[in-house]
This record gives sequence, structure tokens and C-alpha cells, in this order.
Amino acid sequence: MSLVRSLVIGILVLLLADVVRADDGRLHMLVFHSDVCPHCEAQKPFLDALDEAHAGLAVHGYEIRQVAEHRALFRQVAAAHGVGADSVPALFVGGRAWVGDSGLIRRQIATHVEHCLERGDCPDSRDTGQRFERLATVRESVTFDVPFIGSIDLMVQPVTVSTALIAFIDGFNPCSLWVLTILLALVIHSGSRKRILVVGLTFLVVTAAIYGMFIAGVFGALNLMAMAGWIYPVVALFALVFAVVNIKDYFWFQRGISFTIDEKHKPGIYKRIRGLMAEGRSMPALVGATALMAAGIAFIELPCTAGFPVVWSGIVASHDIDWLFFAFLLALYLLIYLAIELVIFFTALTTFRVDRFEERHGRILKLIGGIIMLALAGVLVFAPELMHDIRGALGVFAMALGATVLILVLHRYLLPKMGVRIGDEW
Repeated sequence: MSLVRSLVIGILVLLLADVVRADDGRLHMLVFHSDVCPHCEAQKPFLDALDEAHAGLAVHGYEIRQVAEHRALFRQVAAAHGVGADSVPALFVGGRAWVGDSGLIRRQIATHVEHCLERGDCPDSRDTGQRFERLATVRESVTFDVPFIGSIDLMVQPVTVSTALIAFIDGFNPCSLWVLTILLALVIHSGSRKRILVVGLTFLVVTAAIYGMFIAGVFGALNLMAMAGWIYPVVALFALVFAVVNIKDYFWFQRGISFTIDEKHKPGIYKRIRGLMAEGRSMPALVGATALMAAGIAFIELPCTAGFPVVWSGIVASHDIDWLFFAFLLALYLLIYLAIELVIFFTALTTFRVDRFEERHGRILKLIGGIIMLALAGVLVFAPELMHDIRGALGVFAMALGATVLILVLHRYLLPKMGVRIGDEW
């Protein structure tokens, strides 16, 4: 039955492609959309106006949520253009592709359409066959199946890759790592692996749950904001503020505005952690006390940890995904985010030893986070479509990390040799 269905879909895809392939001398635009996509609805008046303004333009719309054949065609066209088929609206014209909707994207589409109509030298975005075959010979698929979600291909799923990259960077958050290492260092003195296991796992589970609820709330708010078309400038401004403050903290740690745990809260954190060491507590009482302490600390460190979740939520909201896929992405985010802390936790559990998290570590992590935030802010303002493309997303992070390494080499090695010292670390 599945074979018959696949054949039917394949035939219909070919028929659909042939419908718009007639060489009538016009520039053909393929627009893939969903009937529940607010971004698609917001983009429609712009496309209608563009279609009316240019007699040589033909706009073809394909609804993908209810029509399986359109989804199959979407995957084929997207693969041929080197972009993911996981988000709408997706527009293909003159050999170029745009995913999402923003003022910048609309200007780029209008400019490209005018260029193609004037010059007449743009490739036809309908002709995907040969390009698709060439891509297939050089591109391997990295696919796995997720229950209730379906097949996920990391090579054409830019939002999944962006999630993994941002979560990995976020996992090196200096505030959460400082709290965890302090907690484990004090619990280790009890000499009980059972106590370390109970306290450590409870702390990580509770803080991850609160973090997840915070991210889900931010995503909900930004999803509403996306309908009004404000999401890119708002998230970019937020990222810019965090970037500037974090980069400042690398050079002048905790001077002025600083997204770190306030010194006034640290005595209270030490006191609560030491309270877990009281003898005579039953395991349920220890779990409850740890959970309460973890919840309190999670809210205290939220200003320090909120940066990347907000930026990530904005990027995900711009892809117009449903809540089921968001749940998968959030679970992936939290799993990767916790990976570093789990390594530290199990190392402490095995060796009864944990290295202290020092200020110099925090400075470097602040710089890395700040530079990446700065790069993301720039991309969201000037080239948001990069985050809808696997190569673009990887390129943004690679350039940000390269810039970070360059700054570290200059600041810590080259400039001091010339007698130039910047910041208060020296």
C-alpha cells in the first residue's frame, strides 16, 4: 500500500512540476505555505502586490499541511536549492530561495525579481531535477526517526543544527557551572556517593525543568510577536545588549552592568548548600530540600542564563514550527545543555573530586558567548535567512568562534608582548 501511495505521489509531483514548467517566457515563483502559518498569511499581500506589479511574473502557491504531494514537491525543490524543507513560507524564484518573512527578505525578493525580469538571465527555479541529482551525489543524509515527529535529517534541518550549536555554547554558562561545582565540592565532603547522586541528579533535574519552562514561555511570547513581524529587531536588540555586556565582562569582570550572580546572593547559596549536609535527613527530605534549593538558585541565576534561550526561541519562532516539533527541539536543547554538567557530575561521582570554577574561566566563557551573541544579532538584522540554511548557520558560528580565538590571542599574548594591557585582569 505504501508503495502504491509513493508511486501516486511521485506521479503527481511530476504532473505538478510539469504544470508550471511550460516555457512561456515568464519568471516563475514557487511559494510553499501552510494554512495555519501566520507568517505565510502576513506575506500574502506582498506577493499579490508583486504579482500584480509585474506582468512577466507568475506566482504559484502550494499548501503543504493538507496536501502530501505539495510536501513532496517542497522537499525536492528545497533540496535542489540547498535549503531545508522544514519551514514555511518558503519562496523560490530565479534560482534563489528565501525561507521566512521579514522586511529585509521582502526587499531582497523584490530586487531579485526586478533583476531577473530586466536581465532575463536567471535560472528557472522549477528545473530541479539535474541540480537535485548533483547534490545527491555529494551530500550524505544524516537521518534518524523520532516518535510522533517523523524523520529528521540533520543535513537539511537548519533549525535542528542551530538548536544543537546554541545549546552546546549555552551549556558552558559560567553561572550554572559555578553553582554546580560549588555544590559538588561541598557534597563530596560527606564521603557518600549516594548523597552525591541524590543531590546532584535532583539539582540538575529541577534546574533543567525550570529552564525548560522558562524557554517555553519565551517561545510562546516570541511566537505571538512573530505574527506582528517584530521578532527579528526585538531579539536582535536583546542579543546585542547581552553581547556588549558579556564582552565587557571579559575585559572588566562584574564592573557596572553584569549578567552574573550578584555577590549579595552568594552567601545565601553557600548557606543553603551547606544545609544539605545536615546529618539525619531521610532521602525524601534530602530530595525535597535539594529541589527547593535548586528552584531558588535557578531563579537567582536566570538573568545570567537567559541570553541564549531568548535568542534561540526567536530563531525557532521565525521558522513557524508547531508545538510538537518545538517540544522535540526543546528536549534536544536541554539534553545538549546538560551534557557538560552531566560530565562534571559523573566525574565527581566517580573520582570524589571536582575542579573549582575560577574567574578566569568565566571571563573566557563570557567572551565566547558575547561574540556569538554579537554575530547572531548582526545576522538577525542583516541576513536572517542564514539561520534557515545549514551552511549559513554553521558559517555564523564558525566565524564567531574564529573571531573569539583571534581576540584571545591578541589580548593575552601579542598585545602584552608590546606592553599593551587592556582590562582589569592583569
